Amino acid sequence: MDILKKIYREILPLSSEDCFLVEDRTKDLFDYPIHYHSEMEINFILRGEGVRRIVGDSMEPISNIELVLVGPNLYHVWEQHECTNKKIREVTIQFHQDLFDETFLNRGIMKPIKDMFDRSVHGVLFSEEVSTALKPRLLKVSKMQGMDYFMELFSILYDLAISRNQRLLSTLTVQPKAYESSAKIQVLYDFVQQNYAKKITLTEAAALVNMSNVSFNRFIKKRTGKTFIDYLNEVRIGYASKFLIEKDLGISEIAFLCGFNSIANFNRVFKKNKHRTPTEYRLDFSGIKRVL
Repeated sequence: MDILKKIYREILPLSSEDCFLVEDRTKDLFDYPIHYHSEMEINFILRGEGVRRIVGDSMEPISNIELVLVGPNLYHVWEQHECTNKKIREVTIQFHQDLFDETFLNRGIMKPIKDMFDRSVHGVLFSEEVSTALKPRLLKVSKMQGMDYFMELFSILYDLAISRNQRLLSTLTVQPKAYESSAKIQVLYDFVQQNYAKKITLTEAAALVNMSNVSFNRFIKKRTGKTFIDYLNEVRIGYASKFLIEKDLGISEIAFLCGFNSIANFNRVFKKNKHRTPTEYRLDFSGIKRVL
């Protein structure tokens, strides 16, 4: 499959302080590339008949209503394929895989959710009946606020976990190498998350993990498949994406806040990462989007 030749690692605009990110939008076209991320994702699609879903090694067209849970680091994409419908409704809910810690998940009442999370490494397709039953709640959850918002999402997770006729999608569990797979990478990750808005040099990053520039370059390329600059820019673009959606700030101001000292460079890097300009991205997500 040509689509699998380049799998894109997405860095989501979901910080360590957030619980859930919910995107609710109406669209005419699926054009995002195949990708993966360390967060878990629930994807609900309405009026998407003819769209083709790829999750791991599973590829199949979807029906008019679709509800899927994608586990961490499992590559996935919904592509246009033969869909000619307009105004397709898509609700995407994303959350960190450690949102509920192991002690909490091991409580008896949490067993259904824990088991569902374990199955999510294959991708889980929920039945049409369950998708239809949850449709009204999924379509209004992004309009809720505060604890009601959190409790409703938690309730949806539980109802999904105990639902009948779930189907695993991928026969394989695909686990691309994680950035955080070593202590040194974790140190680097934490440093970049805290300092992305500042100037960070290659020499400074290499010194952080006690490496020469040459050794560090080889190390980061081997672990992430990217140069350090590309990795740093991905983090910055992740935050820029979040600010474009959540904050009423100009694009040049957001570029500066995310560590870019040139608006031209910001626009170029943003389009390379998100396949659209910052302005197009903000318009694309001009529907409802909420982070809690």
